[in-house]
Amino acid sequence: MKPIKYIVCLLTALLFVVPTNAKSNIKLKKSDKQETIYIVGVSASFTDSLMYFTDVEILEGIHLDKNKFLPNRMQYSLQLKDYLEREEGLTDRTCFVLFDTNRKKLDKRILKMKRRYQKESKMFIQQVNPNTFHFTPLKDEENTEE
Repeated sequence: MKPIKYIVCLLTALLFVVPTNAKSNIKLKKSDKQETIYIVGVSASFTDSLMYFTDVEILEGIHLDKNKFLPNRMQYSLQLKDYLEREEGLTDRTCFVLFDTNRKKLDKRILKMKRRYQKESKMFIQQVNPNTFHFTPLKDEENTEE
C-alpha cells in the first residue's frame, strides 16, 4: 500500500476514536484518584511523508474518567497543532495524543507505531523540539466535560 493510503486509514480511524469537538453534552464521571500519566503527541498530514512525535512527557494530578480515558484529550491535541502552525509553519496537520499510566506500555506503543510507518509506508519520523514544546496540563475544571 502507498504511504498516503496508510495515512488516510490512520486518520480515518482516529476520527472515530477522538471526539470531534472539545465540548460535549455528555458529562463524564471524574475519578477521585489523581493519576500520573505519560503522554506523547503525534502529527501527520495528507500532503507530506513526515510524521512528528513529541517526547514523552509526565502529567501529574490528572483525573481520568471512569473508563480510564483522558478527559478533553482533544485539547492536548490542539496544543500540538497550534504549536506546529504557529512556530513551525506546518498547517493542515492532524494531531492526536497517546497516553498511558504505564511508561513502558506507552513506549512500546510508540515504538511499534514508528516502526510500522517507517517500514510499511516509508514515512519519515521527526521529533518536535523538546526545548520549545511542552504540553500544558489542563486545570481540573477543564478536565471535566459538561
